[in-house]
Amino acid sequence: MFFDQLGLSAELLRAVSDLGYDTPTPIQLGAIPPVLAGRDLLAAAQTGTGKTAGFALPLLQRLSAENPHPRGPRAPRVLVLVPTRELAAQVGESFDDYGRHLHQRTVLIFGGVSPRPQVDALRQGVDIVVATPGRLLDHFAERAIDLSQVRYLVLDEADRMLDMGFIRDIRRVLAVLPKKRQNLLFSATFSDEIRTLATGLLHVPITIEVAARNAPAELVEHRVHLVEQGEKRAVLSHLLREVASGQTLVFTRTKHGANRLAEQLARDGIQCAAIHGNKSQSARTRALAEFKEFKVQVLVATDIAARGLDIVELPHVPEDYVHRIGRTGRAGCAGQALSLVASEERDRLRAIERVLGRKIDVQPLDRSAISFQPSDRPAPAGARGQGQHPPAHGHRTAAPQARAPHRDRRHAGSHRARRA
Repeated sequence: MFFDQLGLSAELLRAVSDLGYDTPTPIQLGAIPPVLAGRDLLAAAQTGTGKTAGFALPLLQRLSAENPHPRGPRAPRVLVLVPTRELAAQVGESFDDYGRHLHQRTVLIFGGVSPRPQVDALRQGVDIVVATPGRLLDHFAERAIDLSQVRYLVLDEADRMLDMGFIRDIRRVLAVLPKKRQNLLFSATFSDEIRTLATGLLHVPITIEVAARNAPAELVEHRVHLVEQGEKRAVLSHLLREVASGQTLVFTRTKHGANRLAEQLARDGIQCAAIHGNKSQSARTRALAEFKEFKVQVLVATDIAARGLDIVELPHVPEDYVHRIGRTGRAGCAGQALSLVASEERDRLRAIERVLGRKIDVQPLDRSAISFQPSDRPAPAGARGQGQHPPAHGHRTAAPQARAPHRDRRHAGSHRARRA
């Protein structure tokens, strides 16, 4: 099936064609018709499947098909709630791209930047607001935004918002919205919490699952190397220099860890940048731009870019692996998810394998080719003083066992399938 068979307007089809797309993805095939029909939607779609177009295209069409609606200042008709600034920017860009031949106006609302430009933009009139919950509530409290005209609500990456503790903010937003509206909930996983939220939010929804529950991207190759915890930095540096042929995303658990790892990799001669919540919005935008433009090979990130693939440890919740690998194998491209796994993380690795429904290949390392510095190795048990470091907690000095995943995520392959 092609986009021109989905009932989209000529203006939207022109925009899709301008972007080089002709064949809709499964989530778009499943989502666009019911959204056009005004139905509530509960959709499970992992990142990279084209879900943004699955709600942006039909909502733009519904807006344009309504009776002429005077664009009142501060009163959007579409509200899209997202967990992070970066996702807000991506979703806003998609609305602009798909609506390029229409006349809707989109405003982004998120924290970390001055609120004044956002207030000024709202005063000029707005049709679509893409917002993070906290800053949206700030603007609402200051009466900078009027939510009484919202007719369409989208919760994008709803499970991520719940994980980040936004449930109270979401409920506060829901409480001030008009009761009569169309609701769309998109999530990478259908956890019990998501189903509970959906029960209270959606009215007789259409449910779509484009893949098995919590299924990872099919184009991603999963691999594991077993290393000692203290050897991970050296192993990672070696893999980035000698093995990785494309761009690589490396996820850390903490902001400090992201900075420290980026500095260490830079000392090893690897072009890299770090991105996390303590960075200013301009610094984060610049780092992402440099990564997308191939000015840096490696982007070290915390949960901003996904659910925080850990260099230090495997994800505590196995479903988080779905989100972490979701930054590669996107839009028809192949990719790799490489985990450096420590012995104390063996149980987490097994839990992830249960989510995947299969074993992850464990591949040997040519340790003779890796230059380990003294600080890269855990000290033998009881060894302290002269040039020695205290042993890391939980480390064994015997042969390495299962160890922590550094999600080395590569976008391999330069050919992108022409899909939205």
